Amino acid sequence: AYERLGVRIQKIINSPTAQKSRAALIFRLEHESEDDWAQMLEEIAENDNVTLAHRDDGGVQIFWVVPKED
Repeated sequence: AYERLGVRIQKIINSPTAQKSRAALIFRLEHESEDDWAQMLEEIAENDNVTLAHRDDGGVQIFWVVPKED
């Protein structure tokens, strides 16, 4: 179940629209466990250059910065 959640979130983040805007909006689906969801958000937040914003509607907005190459 956790792997399926990860694959779903990865698809959203890797979509051309999200890559272009360097932002993605994700929601926990009814059948996904709250523990898995919390763990996923924690792992995403551990990445450098990533910001999570929790929304009132339960969604989580992910923003990221791509560091410039030297």
